[in-house]
Amino acid sequence: METAKIRETLRMINDERLDLRTITMGISLFDCIDSDSDRACQKIYDKITTKARDLVKVGQQLEAEYGIKIANKRVEVTPIAMIAAASGDHDYVKYAKTLDKAAHAIGVDFIGGFSALVQKGYGSGDRVLIDSLPQALDETDLVCASVNLGSTKAGINMDAVKQMGEVVVAASKRDYMCNAKLVTFCNAVDDNPFMAGGFLGVGEADTVINCGVSGPGVVKAALEKVRGQSMDVVAETIKQTAFKVTRLGQLIGSEAAKRLHTRFGIVDLSLAPTAAAGDSVAEVLEEIGLSSVGIHGTTAALAMLNDAVKKGGIMACSHVGGLSGAFIPVSEDAGMIRAVENDHLHFDKLEAMTSVCSVGLDMIAVPGDTSAAVISGMIADEAAIGMINAKTTAVRVIPVPGKKVGDTVEFGGLLGHAPVMDVGSGSPAKMINRGGTLPAPIHSFKN
Repeated sequence: METAKIRETLRMINDERLDLRTITMGISLFDCIDSDSDRACQKIYDKITTKARDLVKVGQQLEAEYGIKIANKRVEVTPIAMIAAASGDHDYVKYAKTLDKAAHAIGVDFIGGFSALVQKGYGSGDRVLIDSLPQALDETDLVCASVNLGSTKAGINMDAVKQMGEVVVAASKRDYMCNAKLVTFCNAVDDNPFMAGGFLGVGEADTVINCGVSGPGVVKAALEKVRGQSMDVVAETIKQTAFKVTRLGQLIGSEAAKRLHTRFGIVDLSLAPTAAAGDSVAEVLEEIGLSSVGIHGTTAALAMLNDAVKKGGIMACSHVGGLSGAFIPVSEDAGMIRAVENDHLHFDKLEAMTSVCSVGLDMIAVPGDTSAAVISGMIADEAAIGMINAKTTAVRVIPVPGKKVGDTVEFGGLLGHAPVMDVGSGSPAKMINRGGTLPAPIHSFKN
């Protein structure tokens, strides 16, 4: 039996594109706070390059020993708006450049945490950080940023909704790829190892290892063996497959934490696709029985997939966290791209799908002349879905200057390419300009 399990794991790795998508070290920066920003930045650089000095090396050792690829090695830090507020600086670009310098020094793929948490209002450093986002993302290579502007308990900060629409447009004018490194959240989690939205929550340990496992190809291969059988069998097959994949993540994450002399945090079992053939969430949905993702029935299939993945992960590991579900980024999923190009998948259907999956409107190219108010409207809609359903939702849309509906944008690498999608006509500007707070729903009051 053990031999059979070993063979099965090897097949998943070699033939079905199973990988460990990331090991991410979270590093608290609270002890780096200083009223002098130069001193603060030096402390930040020193702590990151000390604590995560061996992260890449350990990842490479584990790849060699276990024969499984670890696609990314990343770092995430305490939201910088909290750390930089003591400095009194008028922009935080210096902090972003410090993170970038440290990330280059230790050789990681990305560093997350140039972030602000403003779901119930702005702190003293939050506006400064948000205003700094376009320049900070334009002038760094590896820094990822996020803003959480809503939650089920707090409601939605509509002033921040307006500001983030303006930030996205301003960033696109500098370089549209800046927005590939920027996520706007509702109900952001403290232990998300995936970028661009990863940061270390305020209640986390000083350092921690979180890992993200992904295996759309493994799930699709398992479903190919139960074609024509009932949805009960489909759900059970997905659950059992997720169990096996999560076990692998727990093994690698725990071993990485041990070698890095820190604690193991969580496994995030998110079916995160890439543009490579055979690594598509859309193709999993089509294997369930859809002629194309985006047609009627897609939301139901996705809801079942997301739930079964979570059930399998929780059975396998006591510390499942992060986002853990199915991602539906358009540009990073070959099946999603194909569905848009074939006119089967539209913006409104994507929004409906986000009500049942992780995480939201992700890596979607939109026309370059899309207004800030329309983007704020997208953010408000997604935040409302997250707030009402007590789940994490997010927006990562990319206005591409000079591009119109039907054009294609090449992002390169794991980010793939994307058809520019139609966002409709009309404007929510009058609503967005009201500002204020969209109150929390009645079911948020549970004390």
